[in-house]
Order: sequence, then structure tokens, then C-alpha cells
Amino acid sequence: MEYTFTLKYQLSETVSDTDELVEKLAQAGCDDALIGLGIPGRIALEFIRESDSAQLAIYSAMQQISAVLADAVLFEVSPDYVGLTDVADLIGVSRQNMRKLMLAHHLTFPAPVHEGSTAFWHLADVLSWLEGRGSYRLPAGVQEAALVALSINLLNQKRRYRQE
Repeated sequence: MEYTFTLKYQLSETVSDTDELVEKLAQAGCDDALIGLGIPGRIALEFIRESDSAQLAIYSAMQQISAVLADAVLFEVSPDYVGLTDVADLIGVSRQNMRKLMLAHHLTFPAPVHEGSTAFWHLADVLSWLEGRGSYRLPAGVQEAALVALSINLLNQKRRYRQE
């Protein structure tokens, strides 16, 4: 099965030649990733990786990246944090329909991770809720990848708070 996911890292100060970095990542096995270097000091790798499981796909990519960027700090794995528009696009409905669904089922709809001018949720929570309703077609592998991303992000947050 193919899994789509993104790994975002904070680079160390020692990384300077980004062309060389991209070449090393490809040689390490990340040739199935689209690499973004638009924000100084950060790198995002969007993978479409074939694997037996989302966990194997994501963890193998993390190992390959660590072999090249040992000092880089993983700060986000996607798909995890999403807004209503993201979920609506994923399941093939309009944002307005997704908002109506959330408001109509406000007692059971998952609580957001953050709520303000923009609210966002853990994708795994929303997909589990939608699956329980049984009337929405979920893309293959997305829920599995979202669960793995959620668990890695939560572990990273836990580690960060222990260090402070």
C-alpha cells in the first residue's frame, strides 16, 4: 500500500549546502520524497512511500533522514493537525458541510487541539469519529498514517516537556 506523509525538521547550524543535502538524502533512500527548503533552518520531506504498514513507511523514512541529518530535530509528522477544510477535502465534501456536521454533532465531535481564529484537530480523531458514523468514504491508508503521525507527535511533545 502507498502512504503519504510529511516529516518536518529543524536543521542544525552546520547545514549549509542544501544541494548536497538533497543529494545525500536521495542516496540514503529518500528519493520518494518531495523536499522543501523554503524556510531557512528547516526542511520538510513529503513522502509517497510503498510499505506493508504506515508505521514501517514513516519509521524507515525517519531512519534514512537521521543517517544524513543526525543533529536535525523532528518537530512535526503529518497527516496530523488539520482544519475543517483539510478534512472536507479528504472526504470529498465542502468546508461548509463539514462545519455543519461538526455543529450538528457538537456533543460527540472530537474536541479541537487548538481553538481560536483558526481551530485544528488531530486527523486521527476526526477520521475515527467519521468512521463511526459509517457514511463517509475514507481514503485507504490515511487513517493508519494519521494514527502513526499522532503517536510520534505526542511522543515528541512529551520529550520536549521533559527536557524543559
